[in-house]
Amino acid sequence: MRDVIILGSTGSIGVQALEVIAANPDRFRVVGLAAGRNRELVEAQARAHSVEHVALGAEAAAQLVRDVACDVVLNGITGSVGLAPTLAALQAGRILALANKESLIVGGSLVTSLAAPGQIVPVDSEHSAIAQALRSGEAQEVRRLVLTASGGPFRGRTRDSLAGVTPAEALAHPTWDMGRVITTNSSTLVNKGLEVIEAHLLFDVPFDRIDVTVHPQSIVHSMVEFVDGSTIAQCSPPDMRLPISLGLDWPHRVPGVGAPLDWTTASTWTFEPLEDEAFPAVRLAKRVGDAGATYPAVFNAANEQAVHAFHDGAIGYLGILDVVSEVVERHEAQPMTLEGVLEAERWARAEADALIAGGAFAA
Repeated sequence: MRDVIILGSTGSIGVQALEVIAANPDRFRVVGLAAGRNRELVEAQARAHSVEHVALGAEAAAQLVRDVACDVVLNGITGSVGLAPTLAALQAGRILALANKESLIVGGSLVTSLAAPGQIVPVDSEHSAIAQALRSGEAQEVRRLVLTASGGPFRGRTRDSLAGVTPAEALAHPTWDMGRVITTNSSTLVNKGLEVIEAHLLFDVPFDRIDVTVHPQSIVHSMVEFVDGSTIAQCSPPDMRLPISLGLDWPHRVPGVGAPLDWTTASTWTFEPLEDEAFPAVRLAKRVGDAGATYPAVFNAANEQAVHAFHDGAIGYLGILDVVSEVVERHEAQPMTLEGVLEAERWARAEADALIAGGAFAA
């Protein structure tokens, strides 16, 4: 039996985690829940799952992790606001099932220096796939990591053809149902760029040995290539309950948590190279990740401001990455402390807002 705290319980990851836990009462017990502002829903969840400890807001979530004994903290908070709860979970010695990629990306060495070997278990489907595939060999036998990307709604488009993309079109993801920022990030491939940085930090593989391939069917969730030429892939229908269950009970598998592939029906899986000119986000993310320090925090914060500006009609679709690139170019690294990271984020948001207000990236 594992006692679990769920941070971001009212979001998609949190809701699905509660479903997994409810279906496996002999394996898991919820001892704490935290949400952003949705008090009514989190309190209803607490009643339904007999949970005594509830928190609202990131600061309260971090305190909940420190105060309530548990085995696993599932951080499903959206955005870099999840950094403080991530640090609190690691400092408290909890297993951290990490769906909040932003906290690792912006926290960088702040997070990795606190984590004991195996203390962070990835919940993103791509990184869960890599973690599963890595069990097939030793660290020194890994040649490269290959993250798959669906390609989003604009796969195959040229850069020029993307100039007139509307917010509604950017939200029409072909596979996943996500929030506004994450869905837009998937269309620009910023989300894949963030995942490349996350893979580097989780698995200590250099950026020149992390690749991205476009796989529209979203069945192969990522792959590991080994030095003998073998490639191990993790495949399953797109269902986040599988990586969530592994995050909660790693390295054990939870029977029946997801449906297997149907091998009695004909199907075709395709893989395509990433189009860097139309979608430069991955290339920029690698450069940002290689620079390290507070650059990833600036990349993430500037992108969030630009995405909101795009949906508000203040900039065009191509302006999202143009704003992010300009903010990154203007940044000077800050000390890698919690305050340094937060200050870099504040600066990046203000700088992005000023660029947007200047009108150079208007639709």
